[in-house]
Amino acid sequence: MTARPPVSPPARPPEGQTFAGTSRLVRYANFVKLPHTVFALPFAFVGATLASYQSPVTLAMVGWIALAFTSARFAAMGFNRIVDRDVDARNPRTRMREIPSGALGVREAAAAVAASGLLFVWSAWRLNPLCGMLSPLALAWICFYSYTKRFTRWSHLVLGAGLSIAPVGGYLAVTGAWPDPWWMPVVLALAVTTWVGGFDVLYALQDTEFDRENGLHSIPATLGEGRAVMLTRVLHACTVIALAIVGWATGGGMLYFAGVAITAALLLYEHRLVKPGDLSKLDAAFFTMNGVISLVFFACVFAERVLAWRSGV
Repeated sequence: MTARPPVSPPARPPEGQTFAGTSRLVRYANFVKLPHTVFALPFAFVGATLASYQSPVTLAMVGWIALAFTSARFAAMGFNRIVDRDVDARNPRTRMREIPSGALGVREAAAAVAASGLLFVWSAWRLNPLCGMLSPLALAWICFYSYTKRFTRWSHLVLGAGLSIAPVGGYLAVTGAWPDPWWMPVVLALAVTTWVGGFDVLYALQDTEFDRENGLHSIPATLGEGRAVMLTRVLHACTVIALAIVGWATGGGMLYFAGVAITAALLLYEHRLVKPGDLSKLDAAFFTMNGVISLVFFACVFAERVLAWRSGV
């Protein structure tokens, strides 16, 4: 009998939220998971919309805010990919990312990260001096996140705090000054921190065993899946409460609080999709639901602002 050739294992499917193709543009988009921009960019515009009650917003401001956020996110995500390239190469889920797979070289990636970091600082200065002065601190924080999984289980909240810069930055981009009450942006940042930190814990569930075997720190690896999921519920409850407090502080109306209620309902549904031991719907819970949350909440805040503008406010 003729021996059959060995059957090759099926190719591992690409990570979720990636584009098909091999062009340089596609490689850069996948390098920084471009679709994930939908998470926090709408919250940058939430901050700008809330600020518009105090100061006028121009089309140029909107453009510079979008450019500042996008370039900062590219720098942060690209820096994370460079720092984590050895870890990504060992993880079956991530070994086909651009640097471990050889689709992008480290020097090329580093040059792109440096260029985007400079673009962020320049964009911030174009908005106003306060944003310009704070931009290096913001850049340092969002890059610092890349190291935290090596020494603390709370890296998820560090990531959330990094993305919480978006709504605060959007507010300051319009006003150029800290608001009254002073604590409002802090509570808004807390809402984003707990929201992002919570869904990042859910996302980390798929790497629980890998993190333990490789000495990496995460909530699921430390507490186990069951307790990790319970913690995300607490974090997301804090998100809803914080958004409601921001609405009270800024005089939010019916549409604003409708956005809060929809956010709460969507988070509740998200938690019905992910259960300890069953991650089959994790992609929908992580990307789809959180993308919808950010877009719907911004739509509610913006719609309320349009109505107020038509009323002469």
